[in-house]
Amino acid sequence: MKVLLIFPPDWLPSEPYLSLPALTSVLRPAGHEVIQRDINVDMYDLMFSERFLRHVQNRIDFELRHLQVVADQRGLDQEEGELRRQLEVWDEPSLQALIRDVTEAKRILRCEDFYDIDKLEWATHILHTTMAYISLGYYPAQICFPPIETELVYKPFMSSEILEALDDTQINVYRDVYRFLLADVIEQEKPDVVGISIVQQKQLISTFTFAKLIKEQAPNTHITIGGNIVTRLRDALMEKGGLFQFVDTAVLYEGESAFLKLVNALEAGETDLTHLPNLICRTEHGLQKNKDVFAEDMDKLPPPDFDGLPLEKYFVPRLILPYLATRGCYWGKCTFCDHFQGYVEGYRTKQIGQITEEIRFLQNKYGNRHFHFTDESYPPALFRKLSRSLIDNKIDIAWTTHMRFEETLLDEEVWRVAAESGCRYLHFGYESGNKRVLDLMDKATNLDAIRTNLRMSSKFGIWNHIMGFFGFPGEKPEEAEDSKRFCHENREHIHSLGFMTFVLGRFSPVAMEPEKYGLTAYKNPEWDLALDYYFTVDEGLSIQEALEVFDEFERDHDPKWDLRTAVREYIFLYVDRFGTNELTQLHVRPDQRPAVYNNPVGMV
Repeated sequence: MKVLLIFPPDWLPSEPYLSLPALTSVLRPAGHEVIQRDINVDMYDLMFSERFLRHVQNRIDFELRHLQVVADQRGLDQEEGELRRQLEVWDEPSLQALIRDVTEAKRILRCEDFYDIDKLEWATHILHTTMAYISLGYYPAQICFPPIETELVYKPFMSSEILEALDDTQINVYRDVYRFLLADVIEQEKPDVVGISIVQQKQLISTFTFAKLIKEQAPNTHITIGGNIVTRLRDALMEKGGLFQFVDTAVLYEGESAFLKLVNALEAGETDLTHLPNLICRTEHGLQKNKDVFAEDMDKLPPPDFDGLPLEKYFVPRLILPYLATRGCYWGKCTFCDHFQGYVEGYRTKQIGQITEEIRFLQNKYGNRHFHFTDESYPPALFRKLSRSLIDNKIDIAWTTHMRFEETLLDEEVWRVAAESGCRYLHFGYESGNKRVLDLMDKATNLDAIRTNLRMSSKFGIWNHIMGFFGFPGEKPEEAEDSKRFCHENREHIHSLGFMTFVLGRFSPVAMEPEKYGLTAYKNPEWDLALDYYFTVDEGLSIQEALEVFDEFERDHDPKWDLRTAVREYIFLYVDRFGTNELTQLHVRPDQRPAVYNNPVGMV
């Protein structure tokens, strides 16, 4: 079978996402032809090109002609008048300058000039300016870089609005992305199966836009969707069913073996798919979620296969490859977290020898030095063993991963070995600096252990990024102050941080037992694809009060946490390049602060 795998927008184009290479690694050895398309990185590469910017110019010219007709007929209202003024700014010399600048910006991000922070910051500014120009061509959409901020007017947490967005030729930029990047692939390759991997909610609009257009162009193509978002929204997607008219199946939970079984069944001409594991399929009675479920044996999974992805297009000067050694979270108790919904079994890991050899294999095959271990939370035992194994096997890499603070990692030698093995940047789940609140979260984190982990990691040159939030149900104002105070008291060893306010995840333990945590959740039935809920609390900080605490922290925190780049992959590369976590050149300069920055604490 010929299988086309698609990773849709929007996601950061700093490294490949692992889902497509993981699927490819089991499909190709089984004899299937696989075409991998990271449409996300292809889209940004396209958007930052003269070809696409000229396309936007044509849309702007059309809109200006339309506004002139409206002006002649009845006059322009305030919004229309302001839009025309913004459109008219972009004359031919201005557009030529933008094309020249964005071409240079892409070059900077992909070469050694990246490590000059003035040039990196300039390039990032040009990308923001370019996206503002593109947004004018799709007004009132706000298409942004980084993509987390993109708003297409339509709400991705409502299936009714996603359906409405699919045929909107003014706002839905993904219709044009399809025409530029996918239509010819479908025509020339004629895939038997298309698989689309969805990892965040905003990808739903692009995913179903692509699916609808593929069905219009090639009606007999079998389309399946998968990813953690599909798993978490499985019941909601089936309940109304409107979006399922554009896809044939959905793969739930872990996808490698389940998707391979689906492709094999389709190759054999099977029409009854109800026996396949981890699958939603159509039957004569409607949509069905099959009973059989399957969890992967990690030892039997091959290393990811990145062949065919445009590895030269990612917006970094050095290729960063993702690698996953575990499934699930070894702790798995945090009451605010719902990541466990993506698995039918608990925590599992590959053996240390297999991990080491697969990293060596990937490094030799793709010639890269940098790895992102994308595990949900790297287990302390594996952290120690992998560090030692990389050194013993003389594997020269730089790596970053996600960690819990642990009392089992209080030995200074552990951190020295980790740094020697190439550990450069750690993303820590801090959450709170108050013991009672940490206990409510079931973090079981000792504050003294946090201090020690931070101090030891920092001592050996590792960049510590901590993540936390305000407003966990029942948290009192003075307890939120403890979180801020802890950060400032340990600021010497905290290099960056990302704070937010508590989000009530739809499938989190807190949402499952709201009365236990003293809250009331409000579920809007029209928001059928919502992944979180509005709520009120019996005591402690309300949502608004938590926002006020957050805003105050943004205004008053230590200036060292205001950085000239907030992309974690970029900081990771900087730490490795300069061999230190003391990167003062990344700090916002005093002269920049009033005009450009308003304390961008949150990191991407």
